[in-house]
Amino acid sequence: MEGSHLGSNAGYGIDIQPIEATVTISRRGVVLAQSTRAKVMYETRLPPQVYVPRADIVAPLSEHTALKTFCPFKGTARYHDIQLPDDVIENGVWCYDDALPESSAINGHIGFMPNAEAEIDFGGAQLDPVADGNITGPLVDWLMRGAASATTPADFLAALGRKMEDSGIAVKRMAAMIWSLHPMIAGKNYIWSRDTNEITTFAPSYEVHDHPSFVNSPLRHVSQGLGGIRQRLDVPEEDMQFPIMRDLKAEGATDYVAMPLFFSNGQINVLTLTSDHPKGFTTANLGLIFEVSSVISRFFEVFTQKENAQSLLETYVGARTGARVLGGEIRRGDGDDINAAIMFCDLRGSTKLEEDLGRAAYIDLLNTFFDTTSAIVDAHGGEVLKFIGDAVLAVFPDTETGSDAGADALQAAREIVQQLETMRQNDPSHCCECSIGISYGQVTYGNVGSRERLDFTVIGRPANVAARLGDYGKTVGHRIVVTKQVARHERGCKALGAVSLHNVKEPVECFAFSADG
Repeated sequence: MEGSHLGSNAGYGIDIQPIEATVTISRRGVVLAQSTRAKVMYETRLPPQVYVPRADIVAPLSEHTALKTFCPFKGTARYHDIQLPDDVIENGVWCYDDALPESSAINGHIGFMPNAEAEIDFGGAQLDPVADGNITGPLVDWLMRGAASATTPADFLAALGRKMEDSGIAVKRMAAMIWSLHPMIAGKNYIWSRDTNEITTFAPSYEVHDHPSFVNSPLRHVSQGLGGIRQRLDVPEEDMQFPIMRDLKAEGATDYVAMPLFFSNGQINVLTLTSDHPKGFTTANLGLIFEVSSVISRFFEVFTQKENAQSLLETYVGARTGARVLGGEIRRGDGDDINAAIMFCDLRGSTKLEEDLGRAAYIDLLNTFFDTTSAIVDAHGGEVLKFIGDAVLAVFPDTETGSDAGADALQAAREIVQQLETMRQNDPSHCCECSIGISYGQVTYGNVGSRERLDFTVIGRPANVAARLGDYGKTVGHRIVVTKQVARHERGCKALGAVSLHNVKEPVECFAFSADG
């Protein structure tokens, strides 16, 4: 036959033709299938694929394996192992048992994977070549040239929606569910609407995985590796797979697709598209999206890696320190000399608490202590640098606004003591008592450590003095002990005189404060 199927200017397409001959498929002389009813699928930019009715398969096949893949115009493919007498070819064949309308002619047929190493005898029949063609148009041009200018995933998705419109794709609504590494949120769901050209962003917590609206949703189905989804919405509601489809139909939608967006680490995210065109998405529409989906996925992966890096740094070293590290202060010795108040807040009676409560309850109590301390420190312009066993090290830098870092740290200390006392009164099992030391002065704020392992922290006499003041407060029964520089603008303090502190060369004039001020 002359010519070729699906020419280069035809857009993405699928053409399924019968093979008018006896087709024999074998592997190293062993017949795997033989059929007079075989079909060939011509698909844009792919080699012709032969499909054989299941009844004409000679080789024994396993039950469905766990592997599933998705094609927006063929449906979800299921796989079987080929079980030969002396070998098992894992996922050697695939089939579409519920093929979508565009590909209904191969419903229930079997295709052989490359790893089956199958040899095909076409019985004299000749297959037509498939023209490779080129992917062009506004969407592709933008992905290759303009998409990199988007600075956020929301901006990228909005521009992607507009370029799909420019490419003649009738997208009414598009959403991307991107999972993240964040201690509090499971990921972000970006939703673009053509009518408003705006992005709505949701950041669900990890409880979303147990919420009924997610459990019975395409997002869970796809992200769990169960395959993609294609659903025409001009069908009775009882034939729709998920509740969201009924809601979209009520808004005028006619076609729905949910497809996986794979990250390089195997993470499965989800892209969903809704059309309101009377005929829904065309094969060319979905073929174009499917072909560029890996590029779309890589853009989202870059955005997500940046957000993950920021959230992980903020989680482990704090927002201010994390920003400095992301800004390039990553070498040993990088840092600044700053004036700051340093707070060292230590949980009192920690060893006895663990013995009395048990390990699990003690860890819950310790987390409550850290939560309370961190929130108050943040509220007063400080930053928790690290948790050291059962203690918190925090820094309150001087700012350009002229606020008194020492006063901010002292007020935070009072509130910490007050809140822990309130918690103890409300629930005696939460018996968190602390000892706080605060010092003020110049410290080096930056990277120290080995060549391979760094710690972003504060180094200097005020940091050491703060820790020793906390220890001293335990011995004399005071919750808050500060240096003279911190106490200079405050009233209601008790002078403790010049105190000799462990590993501090000169005595330190210090003052005790109550929580009430």
